[in-house]
Amino acid sequence: MNPHRYLFIMRHLFIFLSGLLFFTACQKKSEPLQPSPNQAIDSLFMAFYEFKKGINPIEATKAGYKEYNDTIANYISDDYQEYLIKNYGSFLDEISQFDSIATTPEQWLSLKVMQWDCAIKKEGLTNALVTMASPIYDLPSFELMPLFQIQSLHLYVAQMAGGTSVQPFKTVNDYENWLKRLADYEVFLDTCIFKMKEGLAKQVVMPKALAEKMLPQLQGFISTPVESHLFYTPIKNIPESFAFDDRKRLDREYRAMILDKLVPAYKRLNDFIETEYLPNCRTTSGLGSLPNGKATYDYLLRLHTTTNLTADEIHELGKREVERILGEMEKAKSEIGFDGDIRAFFDHVRSSEAQMPFTKPEEVIANFNAIGDRINLRLGQVFDLKPKVGFEVRRTESFREASASAEYVPGSKDAVRSGIFYVPIPDVLSYNKFSDEALFLHEAIPGHHYQLSLQQENDQLPEFLHPESMGVFVEGWALYAESLGKELGLYADPYQYFGMLSMEMHRAIRLVVDTGIHAKGWTREQAIQYSLDHEAESEDGIIAEIERYMATPGQAVSYKIGQLKIRELRNRAESSLGQAFDIKAFHNQILNSGSLPLVLLEKKIDSWIAAQL
Repeated sequence: MNPHRYLFIMRHLFIFLSGLLFFTACQKKSEPLQPSPNQAIDSLFMAFYEFKKGINPIEATKAGYKEYNDTIANYISDDYQEYLIKNYGSFLDEISQFDSIATTPEQWLSLKVMQWDCAIKKEGLTNALVTMASPIYDLPSFELMPLFQIQSLHLYVAQMAGGTSVQPFKTVNDYENWLKRLADYEVFLDTCIFKMKEGLAKQVVMPKALAEKMLPQLQGFISTPVESHLFYTPIKNIPESFAFDDRKRLDREYRAMILDKLVPAYKRLNDFIETEYLPNCRTTSGLGSLPNGKATYDYLLRLHTTTNLTADEIHELGKREVERILGEMEKAKSEIGFDGDIRAFFDHVRSSEAQMPFTKPEEVIANFNAIGDRINLRLGQVFDLKPKVGFEVRRTESFREASASAEYVPGSKDAVRSGIFYVPIPDVLSYNKFSDEALFLHEAIPGHHYQLSLQQENDQLPEFLHPESMGVFVEGWALYAESLGKELGLYADPYQYFGMLSMEMHRAIRLVVDTGIHAKGWTREQAIQYSLDHEAESEDGIIAEIERYMATPGQAVSYKIGQLKIRELRNRAESSLGQAFDIKAFHNQILNSGSLPLVLLEKKIDSWIAAQL
């Protein structure tokens, strides 16, 4: 036979047989071919993360996704909230199609996290006073009280505007993206006025003490000349590699954006708050005085703690913890050799010249770097995981320093941008260092920098578990990290050990004052006095903290609730495993699944203990 003829026949025979096999398969199964359960669940996880990035583009920028750098979600708009309700419901429907038999244990755990997230967010959107999409951490923000003096979008955008935060300013396209993002921001600011007017009509307004703190923040963006304006900073630092025409054009566009868009928007907002809003703000401090306030606070406690603990239960737990830590403080005071009572010792620590040795802000930063060097000597004895991304300590920007707390901003997922530990130093001469070791452990290593970096670098997790996510886990871990100081070679100075106790006390006090303010009718002044009586923080620092709790109900209780659960699980593992307990393996189990609701974390650790046994 002609070889070409033979190949022709064989090729068509192959096509015929393939078609026959396909037809037979279809006859046996009328449904179209379906992806495997593993493929289906991975696709669901990918779709959920795309949704999360789309509803929170600043978070996407923080994670290093450039395609979202030109937009800001108007998270208080009605259309946005309706979109969230619809999509959370759709994802819950899809989740219900899976079961634990058809998935791996790791997939099932991630799926349960996703289910918890969608359910609690949908509930908040549909049943409570709050709306569910905060601009920074995807946590609740008040729809009719969209701006506060702390943890608010207007402050976060300003932080990005300086060009040293998460917004990139390396290419011409980066500079253009920022202009587009600011166009969305202008719309958001005007929406804030609209929503706050609606709040006035519904008697849902913020406390007067908080609204007053916002005015200086806004006025700084109105009265500053263009060349000194924070939003002009990227032009001052524009790369010389840009073409001359691009540099001139961008300079012109940034000036126009500041003078013609931002300054008028800030002025509209400032004038509204000053003349219409502030005179009608409430004198009460907590949510309990607002319509539906109790139900809202109950919801926020469940959201932030991932438990069903009531306000009363948290309040009493806080008082017990305060008394326990006071006992430990008495022991530390005696070791130091101070003769007075504990409140006198608080005053002594607050005003001790020995604890305020710095004359330049750079010295504060150098002290934190030295703490990091000491920790690194023993870190391998407690952890065998290490993030790839770099780390640095930086002073908080001046425009927000007066009201800011120390904080950590994660680096990018690709490790190009380092994680940053921001330290506010409004007055270096009065900067008190007595708790700096515990603060470094919390915000930096092995606290937020380790946990958040390892989480977003873990390619075994679905990507939606890479961002910060659940505060009770994130902050609970960081507070637990403070207790590792002696294992990591710190707290040799008894003042620094007392500082650790003071920071733990600070979080225990939160359980009392947060629930006191929002569930028990406490005034701002009552909460301030309770804190002054039980901790060594400065009065100015305590006032800023109490006003933070007023602005972010329920969030501050998550630290202690999360820490207590992680410590409880460690104690359980040590007791059950005895000599077989491996601290590095335990820490791996806590850190290798992303941020988990506490009920899921407990189930995971219990299963791990059982497997070890």
